[in-house]
Amino acid sequence: MDMNRRQFFRVSGAGLVGSSLVALGFSPTAALAETRNFKLARTTETRSTCPYCSVSCGLVMYTLGDKAKNVRSTIVHIEGDPDHPVNRGTLCPKGAGVMDMIQSPNRVKHPQVREAGSSEWKTISWDEALTRVARHMKADRDANLVKTVEKDGKAITVNRWNTAAFLVSSASSNESGYLSVKVARGLGMVALDTQARI
Repeated sequence: MDMNRRQFFRVSGAGLVGSSLVALGFSPTAALAETRNFKLARTTETRSTCPYCSVSCGLVMYTLGDKAKNVRSTIVHIEGDPDHPVNRGTLCPKGAGVMDMIQSPNRVKHPQVREAGSSEWKTISWDEALTRVARHMKADRDANLVKTVEKDGKAITVNRWNTAAFLVSSASSNESGYLSVKVARGLGMVALDTQARI
């Protein structure tokens, strides 16, 4: 077999590399035969609703965790729910980015308050947050509720609270939305809006 110098070095180098890999334990047949595990094989599937707009697209969230007590599962994948009648498995760009929102290090997970004159946010409990909100709402309503309006020389009862507004969640069901509006109207709020328009 005629072989020039360049071909000799190529054949010798290939033989050296091949024998070295075999000596190190690399077997191409074993590597090719190994199948890759499906990413969602050991996950738990949970159905949910997209939190962004009033369309309320269905989501399928896949969590990984052993369901032991005091162990938090982690969400590893989110996709559109193909069985949902609204979106049939499709998601808009905001819905497709829900995973980024959930795992964002900047996501606020606890109520926070910044006291007057302070430049720092302080984490508070949910009980304290709801108590503070209720206290501020009551003080504002007591100070600014319009009970009657004069029209044509008559006093008409209106009970309007014009200094506060209520933002209703767009991802909630019809029943909870109805109750939210009833509570706001019962307090006298006139300014109501839904998160879907933001």
